[in-house]
Amino acid sequence: MEETLIEIRTDHPAVVKTDILVVAVFEDEAAYTDPQIQELADRARDWPEFSGKSGDELMFYDIQGVKAKRVVVLGIGRAEDADRETVRKACGKAVNRAVAADLASLLICIPEPGGKASGRKAAAEAMMEGAVLANYRFDLYKKEKKHKPINKIEFYAEAGFENQARRIAKKTEIVCQGTLLARDWVSMPSNDKRPTRLARSIAKAAEKEPLETVVLDTADLKKNRMRAFLSVASGSSSRPQMVVLDHRPESWEKTIVLVGKGVTFDSGGINIKPASGLEGMKQDMAGAAAVAATLICAARTGFAQRLVGVAPLVENMPSGTAYRPGDIVKTASGKTVEIGNTDAEGRMILADALDYAINQYAPDVVIDLATLTGACIVALGEKIAGVFSPDAKLSGLIADSGQKTYERCWSMPMPEDYRELLKSDFADIRNVGKDRWGGAIAAALFLSEFTKGARWAHIDIAGPAFASKAHDYCQPGGTGFGVRLLMDLIEKL
Repeated sequence: MEETLIEIRTDHPAVVKTDILVVAVFEDEAAYTDPQIQELADRARDWPEFSGKSGDELMFYDIQGVKAKRVVVLGIGRAEDADRETVRKACGKAVNRAVAADLASLLICIPEPGGKASGRKAAAEAMMEGAVLANYRFDLYKKEKKHKPINKIEFYAEAGFENQARRIAKKTEIVCQGTLLARDWVSMPSNDKRPTRLARSIAKAAEKEPLETVVLDTADLKKNRMRAFLSVASGSSSRPQMVVLDHRPESWEKTIVLVGKGVTFDSGGINIKPASGLEGMKQDMAGAAAVAATLICAARTGFAQRLVGVAPLVENMPSGTAYRPGDIVKTASGKTVEIGNTDAEGRMILADALDYAINQYAPDVVIDLATLTGACIVALGEKIAGVFSPDAKLSGLIADSGQKTYERCWSMPMPEDYRELLKSDFADIRNVGKDRWGGAIAAALFLSEFTKGARWAHIDIAGPAFASKAHDYCQPGGTGFGVRLLMDLIEKL
């Protein structure tokens, strides 16, 4: 984890020397009880181009009575409509401005919104998230680092809110740094994260935390009869690995297992992908990255329940030894799978990983996270994940956490009659449907065959795991989607 980025200040913003003082403005009412801060906000309303609508921005320089060199006023819309994402984006926008201008310091005044943002606590958490996430740049492979992140981002907390603000800052920064760790792993090129190397990177990050780490190699996978997993690995010279991270407090009431798909490069295998889709296939391990980072965050925050993360890591490549369409593979569960398409490899490694996790840990809840299907992107676009579960309550909890964190999830159906899509004439099940329709549903139904009746949900993050262009608090590349979602979710389970 990185050094502390967020700092809480209690001295009045007007007397703080900083490069930028950030103030938020509602469209229809005051955002601050402090008259001097609110006066700065009101000053922006004198300009015709600023009304306080979400996205409005105005910069002042050298204001008398304020030691900050600049004051940026950000519109966050009507107070009733100002939700967490509104203030998260506004804060991210301010930090991006500071980074782009190579400024060193930033002081943010937390508004007191009502409505959907549920008061100052929620606003503080969302603004801190936006600040930390926006401050990130993936420039590991650039000789010239164009802009440096800010070293300290300060937030002003009035008397009476100071201690709570510090607690919020501590937890928020841990969770956001976990998100950035996942972003690093996803954006990293595949030549630098072959399964053995990524496994070492995860283990190294985990060794600093109270986690038990086990890495299963090829011999271990064979011993556990994980033939579906090994079949995907068979075309590559890179050895498969499965990383297991185990957070065990002194006592616990529940065991939660998270499983993340970790295909470090997906060529499609013998059913090779079109050239236009290959370049982005370094992202196909985003589920494993999110699960590993969540375990690290949970251990660091002292999560009260037992939490196990399982990350099967593999490279899917075509070669003379690769598995083929028409092959029949016996899974660790004993079920046989007819291979309809070698590009449906994620569900193959997850089938064995789910079976292993459920047998080993008898979890109360098991959740898998995977960049599984292009069909889910067709259904929900690039910004929303699909949730599949026979448990409506569990799906609802995931959707609620998605709404809070803005790692949005939409509950999808799992109709029993769609199992017909996966019927095989020669094996227990096919790994793909016999036509292209309902692909995300078919993939979820396939996974459900290996859950042994456990309370389970599958989250298809194929769309939101990777950003093709920047937005207010995420640059192009891995988004770290799932870490904030899972951290909020596990506290509800």
